[in-house]
Amino acid sequence: MSIKIEHLNYVYSPGTAYERQALKDICLEIDDGEFVGIIGHTGSGKSTLIQHLNGLMKATSGSLYYNDDNIYEEGYDMRALRSQVGLVFQYPEHQLFEVDVMTDVCFGPKNQGLLPEECKKRALEALKLTGLKEKYYKSSPFELSGGQKRRVAIAGVLAMRPKVLVLDEPTAGLDPKGRDDILNQIAYLHRQTDMTVILVSHSMEDIARYADRIIVMNKGAVMYNDEPRKVFSHYLELEKVGLAAPQVTYIMHDLQNKGFNVRADVTTVAEAADEIMKALESRR
Repeated sequence: MSIKIEHLNYVYSPGTAYERQALKDICLEIDDGEFVGIIGHTGSGKSTLIQHLNGLMKATSGSLYYNDDNIYEEGYDMRALRSQVGLVFQYPEHQLFEVDVMTDVCFGPKNQGLLPEECKKRALEALKLTGLKEKYYKSSPFELSGGQKRRVAIAGVLAMRPKVLVLDEPTAGLDPKGRDDILNQIAYLHRQTDMTVILVSHSMEDIARYADRIIVMNKGAVMYNDEPRKVFSHYLELEKVGLAAPQVTYIMHDLQNKGFNVRADVTTVAEAADEIMKALESRR
């Protein structure tokens, strides 16, 4: 078991006029090697939740276990936790601050107390995994494109060799090609390293394509927690809370209503294409 959350609550500004409960009785388990998607409208608690996973925020009440150890126990090593659970923020410039890319990616391993040679070795491995071209290694990270900055931010976390990679809207602001490049790279990392990946995204198509399981947040609570096809079968309920299903879900329901013998619980374009071809062939 990688992460286990039991009855976790978080209240902003308790005891003041600005008091607000951001997380309500969260109970979740995330296993080693899973690819989990987290979705929810703005203010649903997604970002607050993931910042609890590596101890950046501390619950008002409840427990959070990493590999069976309660991180809220007195004396727990939060620094070690953050080496194991790496968080990449929505805006990568918040994690970039060194003079060049290589120095930036070496920063995490250096803070772990590793020797310069080992830091550089890990940085090179991480940069290759993220697919950033070598010609940028000596460039200032602030001179890179949005997609390149995200690759550097991800590499900086990977260089610490975490067991869990948490990504908060890693494709925000990118064009379609940049988005696909980043997500394909994340999927590649997941396959190559077998690390646990937790992806926060507003894109239903992206979540449906990559995640093994989806956690839907609404008003600080878990609304659904299941495999994509089961979560998106509740597309009408999702619409009521400001969310939606992938476009193919609506297309398949429309085809079904028009008499086509297709499954409506498909979640990707490839699955939809297969279903439509089968339906057309059966009508010949």
